[in-house]
Amino acid sequence: MILAFQVCGALVAVALLGLFVFGLRRRLIQRPGGTFDCSLRMPPTGADKPSGKGWAYGVARYSGDRIEWFRVFSYAPRPRRVLERSAIEVLHRRAPEGQEELALLSDAVILVCEHRGTRLELAMSDDALTGFLAWLEAAPPGQRVNVA
Repeated sequence: MILAFQVCGALVAVALLGLFVFGLRRRLIQRPGGTFDCSLRMPPTGADKPSGKGWAYGVARYSGDRIEWFRVFSYAPRPRRVLERSAIEVLHRRAPEGQEELALLSDAVILVCEHRGTRLELAMSDDALTGFLAWLEAAPPGQRVNVA
């Protein structure tokens, strides 16, 4: 009986420690500033109809001439993706359709982009979208930027 209480206590302690580390990671990502909520999806090639599958919740952080994207539900200290400003090409923007409305935050706008030949979709709020497009357009002189 005492062993069962010790095991349960240890499991609760490990769960609390995991939640603490999870919150600490998010705080450390946001500490330098310039972060915004941004879901990311790499749609399959040839997908002509959007689906709600494949979206990963994340936090994006401006870091000079690049954006670092971190998964929300992860303990990894490094970004999962790094997007360089000079390599991002905005193809178009659209509203969530069908199941995407359930998979994304309620005020999300989807930006369809290409980064180094790889198509990806970023979902963010209107405010974050305005900041993102302003950041893209504010590239140094001579840097190629394509904003739809």
